[in-house]
Amino acid sequence: MAAIQITNIEKRYKSLRALDGVSLSIEEGEFFGLLGPNGAGKTTLISIIAGLNRADAGTVTVHGHDVVSDYRKARMNLGVVPQELVFDPFFTVRETLRMQSGYFGIKNNDAWIDEVMHNLDLTNKADTNMRALSGGMKRRVLVAQALVHKPPVIVLDEPTAGVDVELRQTLWKFIARLNREGHTVVLTTHYLEEAEALCNRIAMLKSGKVVALDSTAALIRRISGSQLVVKLGAGALPEGLKPLVTHPEELQVNGNGGTSGGKYTLRVNSYPEVEPILRALREAGAEIGDMQLQQADLEDVFIQIMEGEK
Repeated sequence: MAAIQITNIEKRYKSLRALDGVSLSIEEGEFFGLLGPNGAGKTTLISIIAGLNRADAGTVTVHGHDVVSDYRKARMNLGVVPQELVFDPFFTVRETLRMQSGYFGIKNNDAWIDEVMHNLDLTNKADTNMRALSGGMKRRVLVAQALVHKPPVIVLDEPTAGVDVELRQTLWKFIARLNREGHTVVLTTHYLEEAEALCNRIAMLKSGKVVALDSTAALIRRISGSQLVVKLGAGALPEGLKPLVTHPEELQVNGNGGTSGGKYTLRVNSYPEVEPILRALREAGAEIGDMQLQQADLEDVFIQIMEGEK
């Protein structure tokens, strides 16, 4: 049984089709990434999974429980960390987490609340009023609220947006531990290095549709290959090499490759492809100041897919 089963989900807002037949199966114990640009439909999909929004068509189940017809059990199995900082300004951190436990009918939950606060470095803020916390501390409390009922499925919607490095490290250490213990984790993030390091499998959304779905390693290997980073000391990038540039902004910064010098990242699928590139540069009179061959990363995959190159 899948932890989350999403089948042909559609959602419209007047003329805008936010989700266009999205289907995904997220297995138990996975650390799953849901990536896409702003407006791709990620938060809309999460809102439907959480029961905060209703799909126009299709179904979603959490551990086999339909989020509409069996919403009580579906929500018991789910913990969601939203993007927005939503909090009650009249309670302390501990009181907030006790109230959250009460929403799920859980009594005498202080031992787990203490453990969650400890792992999120909130212990010394336990008796502090929520309105007195910094933005980063409030976000830690949001994570704690999502975990307070020990849900088997955890959904994190941009959990580290705008927070410091310390919180990111603290959060991922704890979430990685929960994942090792069997919790399913679904992550949306614009920090692609986080997704690459943490997620076993990734789906990419574009304009409400799934445009890529595979293991992280397979996406990087299949779509991008390797990259040749060339810094020209003199001369311009030959016209024939411009289609290989993986970051279009490099062409814009360097006058579409027509000015002398500049740094370019070129896509290569195998080592033998490097020599023809070097030959083209030599024949064009370009002088190589520095050169590195490196493995592409998830950011390169993301850029290629979103620009429709592959």
